[in-house]
Amino acid sequence: MISLLGRAAILVALAACSVGAVAGLYGGWKGSAEAARWSRIMAWAFFGAVTVATGLMEYALLTHDFSVHYVSQVGSLDSPVWVSIVSLWSSLEGSILFWAFILGVYAAGQAWWTRDRFPAHSSWAMGMTLVIGVFFTFLVAGIANPFGLVDPAPANGPGPNPLLQNHILMVVHPPTLYLGYVGMTVPFAMGAAALLAGNINPAWSRALRNAMMVPWGFLTAGILLGGWWSYDVLGWGGYWAWDPVENASLLPWLTATAFLHSAMLMERKEQLKGWTLTLLMGSFLLTILGTFMTRSGVFNSVHSFTQSEIGPIFLGFLAVGLVFTVVLLAARIDKLAPPTEGLAGPVTRDVAFLAQNLVFTAITFTVLLGTVWPLLNEAISGERISVGEPYFNQWAVPLGFLLVFLMGVGPALPWGRPSASAMVTRAGLPALFTVLVVGLLLALDIRAPWPLAVFGASAFALWVTIGEMLAPGLARWRSTGGSLPIALWQASLKARRRQAGYIVHLGVILVAVGIAASSGWRHVHELTMIKNETTSVGRYTLTFLGSEAVQESHRTASVARFHVSAGSNELGTLEPRMNNYPRMGSPLPAPAVYSGPREDLYLSLVQVDPRTDLVSLQAVIQPMVWWIWFGGAVMAFGTVLAAWPARKGRPA
Repeated sequence: MISLLGRAAILVALAACSVGAVAGLYGGWKGSAEAARWSRIMAWAFFGAVTVATGLMEYALLTHDFSVHYVSQVGSLDSPVWVSIVSLWSSLEGSILFWAFILGVYAAGQAWWTRDRFPAHSSWAMGMTLVIGVFFTFLVAGIANPFGLVDPAPANGPGPNPLLQNHILMVVHPPTLYLGYVGMTVPFAMGAAALLAGNINPAWSRALRNAMMVPWGFLTAGILLGGWWSYDVLGWGGYWAWDPVENASLLPWLTATAFLHSAMLMERKEQLKGWTLTLLMGSFLLTILGTFMTRSGVFNSVHSFTQSEIGPIFLGFLAVGLVFTVVLLAARIDKLAPPTEGLAGPVTRDVAFLAQNLVFTAITFTVLLGTVWPLLNEAISGERISVGEPYFNQWAVPLGFLLVFLMGVGPALPWGRPSASAMVTRAGLPALFTVLVVGLLLALDIRAPWPLAVFGASAFALWVTIGEMLAPGLARWRSTGGSLPIALWQASLKARRRQAGYIVHLGVILVAVGIAASSGWRHVHELTMIKNETTSVGRYTLTFLGSEAVQESHRTASVARFHVSAGSNELGTLEPRMNNYPRMGSPLPAPAVYSGPREDLYLSLVQVDPRTDLVSLQAVIQPMVWWIWFGGAVMAFGTVLAAWPARKGRPA
C-alpha cells in the first residue's frame, strides 16, 4: 500500500510542477496575474504532494516495511530509531526524494514570499523554480523511484551505510547541506527572472541577496558540520582532506560568497550586474556538478554513493543548464540598466570588493581544476592520475591568506576616494596591532611562515571589523550623549544587516585562525600500550585502564579506556573505540577527543585486543581546533541575524 500511495503522491507532485512551470513562464511572458497565481497554487500543491511522499517513506523506514524497494535496501530491524530516520538520505533513491522534498519547501516559501510583491519578476522566478522541480520529481518517478514493490518482501534488510551510523551528526549534517544545495535553486530562478524580464531594480537586487543568504547560511553550516563529522568519525585527526565531494560543497560556497559581496555593489550603486548574475547562476550550476560528483560513482570518496545510471542524467541536466545560462546571459545582459556611477578609484572599498571577488573566483577555478582533472585526464588519455593535498594547499593557502587580508583591508577603505591622512587614520591602528601580534608570536618562537601570515592578516581584519561594528554607536554617542552601551545597542538595531555582516566576518576570522594553528602546529604520536601502562603525550599523561567488547543492536565495538591528566589537573576518561558493522569488513574507528580553546587531545584506536589488553593508537595534539567550530557558530548567528526579516517600518 505504501508503495502505491508514495508513487501516486510523486506523480501528483510531478503534475503540479509541470502545470505550475508552464503557468509561471506564461505569466511572466504575458504579464498575467492569474497565471502567476496558478503557478503559486501549483507550488503549494507540489509541496503538499512531495511532503506526503516523504512522510510515507519515513513511515515505511520506521515500521520496517521491506515490501518497499528502498526500505529493503537500507532498512534493518537492528537499526536504532535515529538510524532508521537518517536512512532516508543514506542512499541514492532516498536522497533524491529528500532533495525533491526540500525543493518543495523552498518552492512553497518562494510562493508565499513573492505572493503580492515584484510583479515584473515573481512569475518568471516561480516558473523557473518549478521547471527544476519537474526534473527532480521526474527522477523520483522514474529512474530513482524508491517506491518500487518487492514481492516477496525479505524478512530483514542490510541497514544503511555504516558511516552514517557511526555518529549522531548524520542526523543534522546531510539535511543542512541539502538545505544549502537545494536552496540555490531559488536565487538561480530569480536571477533568470531578472534576465527574462530585462531589468533588475534595487528592490529585486535586495530580494536576490536575501534569497541567497538562506542557502548560503545552510551551506556554510553544512560544510563546517561535515568537517566536524570527518574529525570525529574517520579517525585520521583532520577535518578537511580535499576529497572530491568535500570540494563539491566548497565550490558553490565560494561563488555564492563572492555573489553576496558583489550584490552589495549591485544594490548600492547598480554596478557589476552581469558579473553578479553570473556568480549567482554559476553557484546553482556548481551544486548540480556537486550532485553529479556524489551520485555518479566516478569519484572515489567516502561521501559518495555507488555508481548508478543517474550520473549521465545529471550530467545532461548540467549541460542543459549551462547552455541555458550562457545563452540567457549573452542575449539579455544588455537589457539591464547601466550603472548609476562607476568605481570610485583604485584605493576604495569598491575596488577591494572587486579584488575579493577575483580571489574567490581564482580559488573556485583552482579547486575545480584539481577536482575534475583526474577524470578528464582518464577520459582523454586513459591514464589514471590523482591530485592530492599538496596541489590544493599550494594554491588555496596563499589565496586564502589573501582573502583574509582583503577582509580587513576592504572595510578599512572608504566608499569614495580617500585622502592620505584618512588612510593613515583608518589603517594605522590596525597595522600597529598586526605588528604587535606578529612580534608576540615571533617572541614565542612561532615561526611557521603561512600560519604566522594568517595570524597577522587575521589580527588586522579583527581590529578593522570590531572598529566598524563600534563606529555607528560611537558616532551616535558623540552626537547625542547619554549612555555608551545604549548608544551602541540602538545603533546596532538600526543597522542590523550591516552589523550581522561583520559578525559573520568575526566568525570567518576565528575559523581562519583555527585552521592556521591546527594545521601549522599539529603533533602526531604513535603509541602501543598495555593495561595500566602510563605514558606522556605532550603535556598530557595517559594511563591505559583496559578495554572491553560491547554488543549493541546494530554493531559490536571494542572500547579502550584512558585516564587523562595534564600536570595536576585531572581531565577525566577518554574512550576511543572500534565499531564493527555486519556489512563492513574492516572496523570503523570512533575517536575520543578532549577539546578546549587552547588545544585538542585526539585519541584514535588503530588496533585493540580485549583478550590481551594491548592497544595501538594514534594520539594527536592540535591547537585551537575548537575555534573552528566556535567560529562556525558565530557565522551561523550572524547569518540568521542578517536573514531575519525586518519589522515593517524599521530598516534592516
